[in-house]
Amino acid sequence: MKPVLSKGFFALLEEAEQAVESLTPEQLMESRGDDKDLLLVDLRDIRELQREGKIPGAFHMPRGMMEFWIDPESPYFKGIFAEHSRWVFYCNKGWRSALTTHTAMQMGVTHIAHLAGGFSAWVDAGGEVEEVPKR
Repeated sequence: MKPVLSKGFFALLEEAEQAVESLTPEQLMESRGDDKDLLLVDLRDIRELQREGKIPGAFHMPRGMMEFWIDPESPYFKGIFAEHSRWVFYCNKGWRSALTTHTAMQMGVTHIAHLAGGFSAWVDAGGEVEEVPKR
């Protein structure tokens, strides 16, 4: 039996995209070099990174760990999030990153954005890509 949802992912995505700051690949390319306090966070599955590469210097965080890794009260907190005051999340198409950015905002994060169109848009815009070796 098909689940009955009161709100599907497209509705959640629309809400998130209205609430979050979205950067184009060109805006991100322009600001990356100037903003030493920027943490670029790749939310894709490790298999996606190994298959397609990642934006140079990006930190990998599986989307399912975000709430735990960014919260200083969590036993899973990652100190890299305390080292940077501005974060930009990205995924493949910009869907996961919009939803994740919206959730982080609900947790109180203020200096945050996501890459509109995701890694695919980055590549299409001629953005640099670095290989991620298989472990």
